[in-house]
Formats: sequence, structure tokens, C-alpha cells
Amino acid sequence: MSASDARSIAYAHISSPVGPVWAAATDAGICAVGLGDGQPGALFDRLSRSIDLEPPREDPEALASALAQLREYFSRIRRAFDLPLDIVYGTSFQRAVWKETASIPYGTTTTYGEIARRLGQPCATRAVGAALGANLLPVLIPCHRVIGARDRLVGYSAGVETKAALLRLEGVLLS
Repeated sequence: MSASDARSIAYAHISSPVGPVWAAATDAGICAVGLGDGQPGALFDRLSRSIDLEPPREDPEALASALAQLREYFSRIRRAFDLPLDIVYGTSFQRAVWKETASIPYGTTTTYGEIARRLGQPCATRAVGAALGANLLPVLIPCHRVIGARDRLVGYSAGVETKAALLRLEGVLLS
């Protein structure tokens, strides 16, 4: 990629019950969300592994709609997001996993194995987990709604505690 191919990224953050939430966007839509401490550096590090970035600029106005919808979600007002996404990375398998994950309704869960079965690859449970680990749009593509067999909370880029907090926020009863 040449320097002229570098993507312009704006970013901003909000406070939430799970800590700071950072959102980043290109002109085409939201391209990444970062949860918790270590942001936005960790967010841009992960994103820069997939695309060539210009130096990101903090611009809350450019992300006003995304920040408003995230606030509504964390206030239990919003159950679905209506934001353009700019997914500029991922294999065809990862994209299929993310599409399937995006269809999981608010307040419900499914398992890694069930997603693998829905994709016609019942032995790909670990690959589904790896694809969700590469999801740069947590909350918007709700990978926190995917749990392990026997209702176990496993794997989440922002930590299992954050995953549990997001599920509790949505009213999911955890054992």
C-alpha cells in the first residue's frame, strides 16, 4: 500500500458502565470499537495490522451518531444499532462469522458451536472463536453474546468480566 492509500480515521470515546468505550470511523463508517483500559492505542494497533492508517485524529463530532447510539445502548434504551460499518479486513470465514453474530438478538446468547453449525462447519468451533477474537467491532457486532458450551463465559478481547457485564446489562441471567 502506498502512503496515498492510507485511511483517514477519526475517533472519540464515551464513559460507560464497563469503562471507556472508544469508537473509530473512516468516511465510510465505524471501523473499530475499543473497550476498557489501554485505548485508543490498543484499538489503533489492532486496526493498523489490517489497514494502512493516517495518524488518527480525535473528532467527537464525526462520531456523534455512533457515540449517541452507544450511550443509548449502555443506558438500556437501544437494543440494535443503526450505523454504517466499514469492515475493511477479515477473511471470508471471519466475515461469515461476524454476519451470523450480528444477527444474535439483544438479551440472548448462542454458542461458538451453534455458530459453526449454522455456517455448515460443525467442527469449526475453535475457528469461530478465533474469528470473534479478530472482531474489531465489539458491541456493534455483539460477540459478547457468544458463550461456550454449557453456558460457560469464555474468551473476550476486553476480558471475561466485561463480557459478563455486557450480558448483565442486556438482562442475560448468568449462572
